[in-house]
Amino acid sequence: MKHLIVTFLFLLIMTTAFSQSKIKYPKTAKDNVVDTYFGVQVKEPYRWLENDTSVATSALVKEQNRVTKDYLSQIPFRDKLKDRLTALYNYPKYSSPFKKNGQYYYYKNNGLQNQSVLYHQATLTSEPEMLLDPNTLSNDGTVALSSIAFSKDGKYLGYAIARSGSDWNEIFVLDVATHKLLPDHIKWSKSSQIAWQGNGFYYSAFDAPEAGKEYSNKNEYEKVYFHTVGQDQSQDKLIYEDKQHALRECYAGVTEDEKFLFISITETTTGNGLLMKDLSNPNASFVELAPGFDNDYSVIDNVNGKLYMLTNWKAPKNRLMEIDPANPARENWKEIIPQSDNVLERATIIGGKIMAEYMKDAANHAYAFDLNGRKLYEVKLPTLGSLNGFSGDKDDNEAFYVFTSYTFPPTIYIFDAAKNNSTVFHKAEVKFNPDEYVCEQVFYTSKDGTKVPMSITYKKGIKRDGKNPLMLYGYGGFNISLNPAFSVVRIPFLENGGIYVVANIRGGGEYGEAWHMAGTKMHKQNVFDDFIGAAEYLIAKGYTSSKKLAIDGGSNGGLLVGACLTQRPDLYAVAVPEVGVLDMLRYHLFTIGWSWTSDYGNSGESKEMFEYLKGYSPLHNVKSGVKYPATLVMTGDHYDRVVPAHSFKFAATLQAGNAGPKPTLIRIDSKAGHGAGKPIGKLIEAQADMWSFVMWNLGMKPVF
Repeated sequence: MKHLIVTFLFLLIMTTAFSQSKIKYPKTAKDNVVDTYFGVQVKEPYRWLENDTSVATSALVKEQNRVTKDYLSQIPFRDKLKDRLTALYNYPKYSSPFKKNGQYYYYKNNGLQNQSVLYHQATLTSEPEMLLDPNTLSNDGTVALSSIAFSKDGKYLGYAIARSGSDWNEIFVLDVATHKLLPDHIKWSKSSQIAWQGNGFYYSAFDAPEAGKEYSNKNEYEKVYFHTVGQDQSQDKLIYEDKQHALRECYAGVTEDEKFLFISITETTTGNGLLMKDLSNPNASFVELAPGFDNDYSVIDNVNGKLYMLTNWKAPKNRLMEIDPANPARENWKEIIPQSDNVLERATIIGGKIMAEYMKDAANHAYAFDLNGRKLYEVKLPTLGSLNGFSGDKDDNEAFYVFTSYTFPPTIYIFDAAKNNSTVFHKAEVKFNPDEYVCEQVFYTSKDGTKVPMSITYKKGIKRDGKNPLMLYGYGGFNISLNPAFSVVRIPFLENGGIYVVANIRGGGEYGEAWHMAGTKMHKQNVFDDFIGAAEYLIAKGYTSSKKLAIDGGSNGGLLVGACLTQRPDLYAVAVPEVGVLDMLRYHLFTIGWSWTSDYGNSGESKEMFEYLKGYSPLHNVKSGVKYPATLVMTGDHYDRVVPAHSFKFAATLQAGNAGPKPTLIRIDSKAGHGAGKPIGKLIEAQADMWSFVMWNLGMKPVF
């Protein structure tokens, strides 16, 4: 009894010490900046924080981090949680193998390596040899591989790296036989493909940005170049540019036989135009395969002289078309696999068959078709979950795929396309017992009557008494689907009685382009209504209560969390907007933000659009005198996709306006970007901070 009393008093003291009134937040200076939109004045007191490299901003970042670190260090189980996460991360991780010129290639992480290492071997049972170790490229693991591509003859490996999480890529070339790094060095590329042809490759790049503004300036006039191995970047041949349209992106792709070059042109994240060039004819010019930006077009490959293309043209859930390069006009296209009731996500040619991956209610199904579109068989998958693509050759029956679900750790299978047979090749050795957990899918009704799917994962034996801590996660944008996936970072929450929920809200791609468009521009409120509806359903059904409910989301999902916490601050106990798009009036003015207007619109296009954006923009809807949930804003100093100014300004506004006792903190990671390639050490630190903040503010007393 005495022990219980002491424990209770300790928790009471700690809770009081962590209250909003006891936290001394940094004093953030205010400017008298006012913008005028269609006659409406909008105050911008924290505009100066957009200069993320200034001395004043750097000083505030340090002070905010000091306050946040002090708060987190007082959480009694934070260190033990970090130890638990470290132990969970510490298992060998493998990627799905792929073959090139008689060699198998794959990535492996021994457990706690900051970056995974690229290996190759002659057979699946022979001794592996390391080809490229990104951990040697920096002292702290903050240099990551962002893409690789082998030349057709296997002589060269082109690889792109990203430093400190930035979207800026640098491309290098490795001699595969000697493992020697060649002098080739390409700079100022962003998310570019490396498309080999002969002794060189196509890539996309921007002009060098202004010094000191590499991570915030608007990126304009992207171009496609051809680089010959051994030459300096300044000698690269310009292949494509558009001098009339600054805000367009362009990407190059080459068919496996290197006969055709394709240039995909985009204005936003939705829809692309497509150009084709016959590389076997030195005098050939580009031919427009698909005009405009109303639909998506993706070339799968050149098979027997015909091009196979996945598209949503006149098919919102996608279909597969065949194109004769000699007669490429769209009226001559032939439908191979028509649109069905479910979304056709991917198509790959394996062993002379089309392996088609569909999504039904946020879970994957796979079927084989012959090259004329006749269905041959369904691939039997272990359970409802996610299939991470087939890796193989169009003339080889051997392929690989990875399958996972919320309670099914990633498992690599060898697949025989001739026999429709899957064999386990490697199963993740994570310390997790799926038999102890339940994953169920439910459908709830949103505000306007739309049925929305949601996955709920929890430990067996949990009662629906409204007392369970629950984390609700969502995204809702850019046609991105939240398919079932396993993650070790959720295990400590689940094993301590937490419930983890993913809502497949509108704006994503779970039901095709119509589902996506229902969450864009003047329909964006549907996304927030769906998420709020999920929270209300979970409370009504006894899974949790407002005092035990946390919400989380990153990037566009950070916008989701920011909008929902400002619209319904009463509904949640904790909110974690990660790298969020939080200033909806100015987002398009930074780096690549202009490409998101297909989902958001922009504040300058019309008064109606301005008023709609201002109506939900998280930054502009924080109200003084309102009691907000415990909030941990998370960002990083190298986030040049969603610039950190979004988070800086939002956190300052929330700290100034919050009238409640709960903390409003911001965690700013150093030498970290949008998330991809973040070293495991930084991932564990960030997850330990996030989950300890969440669990503490949900009143949990975890045991590790």
